[in-house]
Amino acid sequence: MKKISAIFLSRLFTIQNPNLGFNVIRPYSNRPGPLIHYKNLVEQGKLQHDPYQEKVAIELEDLLGRLEQYEQDMEEYHEKLSSWENKRLEEHRRLLMEEAEQKQHGDLWAAVKKKKNKLVENWMYRGKPKDVEPGVGKWVSYLNREKKLDSLVGQRPVAPPAPKGLYLYGNVGSGKTMLLDMFYSATEGVVRHRRRFHFHEAMLEINAHMHRIWKNQVEENSLQSSSWISNLPCDTKVKEWLAAEERYREEMQIKNILPAVADNFLVDLQLDRGGASVLCFDEIQTVDVFAIVALSGIVSRLLSTGTVLVATSNRAPGDLNQDGMQREIFQKLVDKLDEHCQILLIGCEIDYRRLIAQRYVNQIHFFWPLESSQINEYEKNWCEVIGQSGGRVESKTIPVMFGRTLDVPESCEGVARFSFDYLCGRPVGAADYIAIAKNYHTVFVSEVPVMSMRIRDKARRFITLVDELYNHHCRLFCSAASSIDDLFQGTEEGTLFDLESFQFETEAEGTKLRRDVLAEGSVSSGGTPTGIVSLLSGEEEMFAFRRAVSRLIEMQTPLYLEGVKYLHPCFKSEYREHEHNHGSTLQSQTSLQG
Repeated sequence: MKKISAIFLSRLFTIQNPNLGFNVIRPYSNRPGPLIHYKNLVEQGKLQHDPYQEKVAIELEDLLGRLEQYEQDMEEYHEKLSSWENKRLEEHRRLLMEEAEQKQHGDLWAAVKKKKNKLVENWMYRGKPKDVEPGVGKWVSYLNREKKLDSLVGQRPVAPPAPKGLYLYGNVGSGKTMLLDMFYSATEGVVRHRRRFHFHEAMLEINAHMHRIWKNQVEENSLQSSSWISNLPCDTKVKEWLAAEERYREEMQIKNILPAVADNFLVDLQLDRGGASVLCFDEIQTVDVFAIVALSGIVSRLLSTGTVLVATSNRAPGDLNQDGMQREIFQKLVDKLDEHCQILLIGCEIDYRRLIAQRYVNQIHFFWPLESSQINEYEKNWCEVIGQSGGRVESKTIPVMFGRTLDVPESCEGVARFSFDYLCGRPVGAADYIAIAKNYHTVFVSEVPVMSMRIRDKARRFITLVDELYNHHCRLFCSAASSIDDLFQGTEEGTLFDLESFQFETEAEGTKLRRDVLAEGSVSSGGTPTGIVSLLSGEEEMFAFRRAVSRLIEMQTPLYLEGVKYLHPCFKSEYREHEHNHGSTLQSQTSLQG
């Protein structure tokens, strides 16, 4: 059997499949580390050895070993931290009560002295404007109280030093995501808090966390403040003072919302905060100002508080910000990555997805060109899939993040059908595509055109759609105007890239198009951006297009299609339960990287 790269076969663990007559890979219980997993598959003749991939697997194996001890160290640290936080809160309230008692039972001489000093002060500064910023008194009181708390309770416990994470970068199809996911699977049972994000999903999660934390802080803090203050044996004025001081402290916390988002980003709410945290982040990008600010604030906070990061990207950290947006903030992110991660290049020039696809001739799920014979084949496949589902085709509305919904014109038992224009010609984006990918294991998209500058916004949306369908391991059927390789080559109207006037359009959540990124972050009175740069550089977009082509090719292969029933969210819980009943604990599945 011809050897192929680990980039695909690592998705599944070896188990005999009688239907296909060859081994496929699926989850397993006693997960070996990335290096052992990789070498086993190479030795079995199922993988083509790649020295770059093996080097990364060695580093990931070493990191996994260090995480075991780090998990124990972090358990002890969080016990100390919890005790410190509780004691600090008790002392904070005690200090407030002492100040309240002074206000309640202050002696007459203090009141007279204060009044005398006030009269002297008014006489000395008579005729002069009182230019005192509102809230300064509360700010000083807040700082003084925090200093007292430091002396009474001591400084915050210091977290144990975290193992250095890994930042992997390289070309399309070189195996970055595959190695990331092999590592992520192996961390199950090793660390308590672990999350894996693709860029689009991470940005949406950050938005959702910011909104939820802000809302909860406003509501919960108000309730907490009133609950303990209302029962105190103080007069109304003192209670009002206490409530004002507490509100000020809460406002200071709300202003620092990015650290608050980071502190809750990885924690499993069903577990306590103890233990280590690992963040696996696939395809780090800096496509706009929000991405730079959010990533810098949250990733920097996570790294500073002991989270171990394993990330992938097509670029080295210093090369991420091609358009020079928010340079100072971006540089802080780069410095943090350099400090807390080992930067590794996967230098392979081979796109292993293409190598895999060469083994299979029939790419039966991508029908081109848009001629009657191919359209008929596309329709025939739709009818066959619907017939196998045994359901009735109907329209459906599915939930999307942020309280939004999306109408699905044709839906049937995990199968959905759309036109290209419906999905990519309207102001929809990653949140909508994630909702589709999670709800439907099979997606039909008709009339996909050849991309050109005239429809560059649609091209970008199509790439995002492919990314999310691929990340969730969906089965995709397309009818298209050209082959996959020619899809992004442009038309007679011109190529997709006009690098001199290139200003790429993309989506923003909330059904608004974010057409450009503002270099100065301002808009003129007429609503026209005053300093526009391209959202993504032409080179960055070329990488995105190559990744989409690579993924579309892989999505036609029998091995990918066979994995749908094991890896798609619609089947995963059912599949895991079935395997558990047979005595097998399942492994989280890996994905390919472009």
